[in-house]
Amino acid sequence: MEQREFIVEQETAGQRIDRFLSGEDTGLSRSALQALVAEGHVQCNGKTVAKSLKLKAGDTVLLEIPDAKPIEAVPQDIPLEIVYEDAHLLVVNKPKGMVVHPAPGNPDGTLVNALLWHCKGSLSGIGGEIRPGIVHRIDKDTSGLLVVAKDDATHIGLSQQMAVHSVERAYQTVVYGGFAQDEGFVEANLGRSKTDRKKMAVYPAGEPHTKYAYTGYKVLERFGGFTLLECRLKTGRTHQIRVHMAYIGHPILGDTVYGAKKPVPGLTGQCLHAVGLRFIHPRTGEMVELHCPLPEEFLAQLRKLENKA
Repeated sequence: MEQREFIVEQETAGQRIDRFLSGEDTGLSRSALQALVAEGHVQCNGKTVAKSLKLKAGDTVLLEIPDAKPIEAVPQDIPLEIVYEDAHLLVVNKPKGMVVHPAPGNPDGTLVNALLWHCKGSLSGIGGEIRPGIVHRIDKDTSGLLVVAKDDATHIGLSQQMAVHSVERAYQTVVYGGFAQDEGFVEANLGRSKTDRKKMAVYPAGEPHTKYAYTGYKVLERFGGFTLLECRLKTGRTHQIRVHMAYIGHPILGDTVYGAKKPVPGLTGQCLHAVGLRFIHPRTGEMVELHCPLPEEFLAQLRKLENKA
């Protein structure tokens, strides 16, 4: 069991203990922290406390993080849409709603479970037992192209291309609002939100625990109050397009985390799809360029917008 100790400073005095902990770098969500408080894994000055406790400057808070229950990735016969495959790698069109790898709350039914079945265990081991073959990820409610390595040498080669931003990744998305210019970019560091550890946020360049992020965008079509964009990534940070678009005042349609809280009828999650992928094959040296069409759910939203325009 891991133990973390925090001293309450004057600036955070008066906060509830769960709010205080959610602002610290624990790596846990506020709901997870509240559960630990309820289970007696949080102490203040040596005594277990309720989540409603308000802290004073100088208080010592001890957080106990129980050891995680081991998660085992097992093969599962889940259909996959294979866009490209050879002896060294494959590219899949991940459907919306599918998590990439097992994690607490999603122990199975993931892309990794499907890949283990399809590839009969022949996947790169660099990502560990829970992330075999996974070179990069896309969000659960984002669909589209994702490359998977079958061996370590291929994994290393793809990761090196990712590191120098030579892998080209194109997304299409529908965002709120209109654009005066046909092209633009967002260049802003991203890091974990200080108020909600499940979310990402924009920070000034040089801020500790943040990473540089660049998203280029091009207008594909304008609708009344909405715009269809193509976004191209130089970097691949968590929730990058979603956060960058919200940051410039154009949140993604259906994104209830960074945009409007009310779900869009007929749309599950954000209207965001990875349509294109271009990279050099690590083993053959040849250029691989792939595209996949927009899913029906995305097309249905475009038809609605066209009818309103």
